Amino acid sequence: MSQNGQHIDIKEAESSLQSMNLNQDGDANHSSKTDKQKVDILLKPTGNAPIMKKKKWQVESDKPIGWIVEFIKKYLKLEANEKLFLYVNQSFAPSPDQIVKNLYECYSTEGKLVLHYCKTQAWG
Repeated sequence: MSQNGQHIDIKEAESSLQSMNLNQDGDANHSSKTDKQKVDILLKPTGNAPIMKKKKWQVESDKPIGWIVEFIKKYLKLEANEKLFLYVNQSFAPSPDQIVKNLYECYSTEGKLVLHYCKTQAWG
């Protein structure tokens, strides 16, 4: 019994904590494979880059930028040896291991993260 007279079932409490899946910051992270948070990304060609028919995409927020680069290369059917550069807001190239969610939280405008892609270096 606890001090206020309520009985606490330890197994139930442990189960509840595990189902909440607390992250290292102590915040509740209710993620599952069917409940992943997605962010809107707007892909814009720059310079000599081919134009994508679909410009607006929804991407899982935990994906790295390198995943988006590979996705664009496959979508545009680029050769394996062709380079593709990605820029945030026409200003800097994020590192391939940067997480989409971090960039979205810092640089999104009107609910979208704008990424410019090109086959040669353009900015930065």
